[in-house]
Amino acid sequence: MNCESTKENIVLYVYDELADDAKFEFENHVRQCQGCHQELDSALEFKNGMAALPVQEVSASFLAANRMQLQESLEHAAQSRSFLGSLVFDFAGLMHQVKLAPALTAALLIVGFAGGVGTTYRMMAKNPNTNVIKDQPYQDAASVVNVDSILPDANSNQVSIKYNTLQPQTTRGSVSDPYIHQLLLLAARNNRNSGVVLDSIDLLSRRPEDNAVREALMYALRYDKNPGVRLRSLDGLKGYVRDDVQVRDAVVEALMHDTNAGIRQEAISLLDPVKADSSVHQALQVLAERDDNKFIRAESKRYLASTPHLD
Repeated sequence: MNCESTKENIVLYVYDELADDAKFEFENHVRQCQGCHQELDSALEFKNGMAALPVQEVSASFLAANRMQLQESLEHAAQSRSFLGSLVFDFAGLMHQVKLAPALTAALLIVGFAGGVGTTYRMMAKNPNTNVIKDQPYQDAASVVNVDSILPDANSNQVSIKYNTLQPQTTRGSVSDPYIHQLLLLAARNNRNSGVVLDSIDLLSRRPEDNAVREALMYALRYDKNPGVRLRSLDGLKGYVRDDVQVRDAVVEALMHDTNAGIRQEAISLLDPVKADSSVHQALQVLAERDDNKFIRAESKRYLASTPHLD
């Protein structure tokens, strides 16, 4: 095994994914090669450092949905490669025959053109007002690159969403439509355009009872760079602080670490009904003792004084 193949296999070795024979060759090479030995030490140090970091919990529904999308993408990619391979070889053989048959060539061109026109006509007939099929399958949202704009209809429950795949697309439908709902969830995690994120958060906040919506709101509260988006997400979550532990933890996290004073003040007010909760109580104790914000310190002390002593 040479240095190049050894370096390519370092990650597999570190995570014990090498076959026994390859592992034996790898270890022999590393013992004799100082450069590869150093590369291995660096990889092991990185792995151990990552293992020491706290692992963020992922909801079972979010994990299952992503696994399904990954499986579907892999199956689609495998089918595409298989089809493409057969098409290349079959097409080459076909062209070898067609070059000797001009009449057959003309017939193939006519059939292909007619098929394309027919397909386009059927797609437009299904949905003449958009350039995508309205009732797309759930997994199609995974192919969307980003959402450009969201335009709610003030007089109905309809919304128009412009989004990009390989080129801009627009679809229109009810906020309760599954495909529209998936696009809104995608937009809520798109930090590139804060206006789009805010529009999606406004619409999603109408259905906070949906677990996926709550997860999107918590994600925006934790990670969006725009304070307006984070504040709107916090407002959408306020009805669930009492009963949803994950929401409560996200609000406590915003209270402890958000860089915006207004968001922290709103967060501490949302925690008033659950100030006796042990995690909330501990956070209030820390803030009452040493927080830099005078209002947060005062409110924390007030909540603690009005809360029964916890053993």
